[in-house]
Amino acid sequence: MSDGDESARERRLERKAESRRRIIDSARDVFFRDGFMEANLDDVAKGAGVAKGTLYRYFENKAELYVAVLASNGELFERKLREAGRGEDLSAPDRIRRIARFYLAHWTHNRDYFQIFWALENQPVIGDLPEGVLEEVTRLWQSCLQILAEVVQEGIDQGSLAPCDPWEVANLLWTLANGLIQGEESPAHRRIRKRPLAETFVSAIDLVLAGIAPARS
Repeated sequence: MSDGDESARERRLERKAESRRRIIDSARDVFFRDGFMEANLDDVAKGAGVAKGTLYRYFENKAELYVAVLASNGELFERKLREAGRGEDLSAPDRIRRIARFYLAHWTHNRDYFQIFWALENQPVIGDLPEGVLEEVTRLWQSCLQILAEVVQEGIDQGSLAPCDPWEVANLLWTLANGLIQGEESPAHRRIRKRPLAETFVSAIDLVLAGIAPARS
């Protein structure tokens, strides 16, 4: 292959990558705005500046495109969550608190993303999701829980947390955090809670940590 042919091939690949990126960016906006069931691929193609036929050259259907959006956002979210849990100079409880603060802050600044991230829990409202979508959402959840469970296990090993089931504790913290955050969308829940979400969120995490603190001799 000549240098000219190689350069032409690289330009084609770059154009394809750019078209795919624009499609995913447009799809993210449409899915955030309309949800999976109501999202229209005509709107996605228009937002990406491509013909609908071009869109189908990259993604066979709406479910495949939805998975691509989830995977794109999820990869960045997982990386940030793992970074939040690092800290050799911190105890496991403090690392868990830092993960919790990151999670709350991320939701505060990316509420639209969490609507798509919680798609699995919204099936009674939006209808059954395709298997590929369920698999990707489940994978994202499991990856995040694994990060949290690893921190819990390190705390057990180091003696800053009492012996417990790390996966069960991670699930409890995850469910508690999501329940509090989702409750923020309800005026009734906000009124019942009385205190600001951030205060209640911190207290709830501390309550769980107190329950798995090592016993004092």
